[in-house]
Amino acid sequence: MLVILTQEQVLNPTQVCQTCLLADRRGLPRWKKGKLGCGHSLRESEKNQPALYECEMGFKIADIEQKNTYGD
Repeated sequence: MLVILTQEQVLNPTQVCQTCLLADRRGLPRWKKGKLGCGHSLRESEKNQPALYECEMGFKIADIEQKNTYGD
């Protein structure tokens, strides 16, 4: 799941990307095969750290996964 990071908030991409000319038809970042098509990588995914990208508009985007903490 992609999220937009600001200094004070974590935002859903639909709150930011809908007005971006580089967004897809649904108003979401162009995410294909694990790569951000409307930005560039800042950091590859590491243990306990999500992959981090910067979009062309200057926003930081993190690729986070929801993990099951109950051991199922």
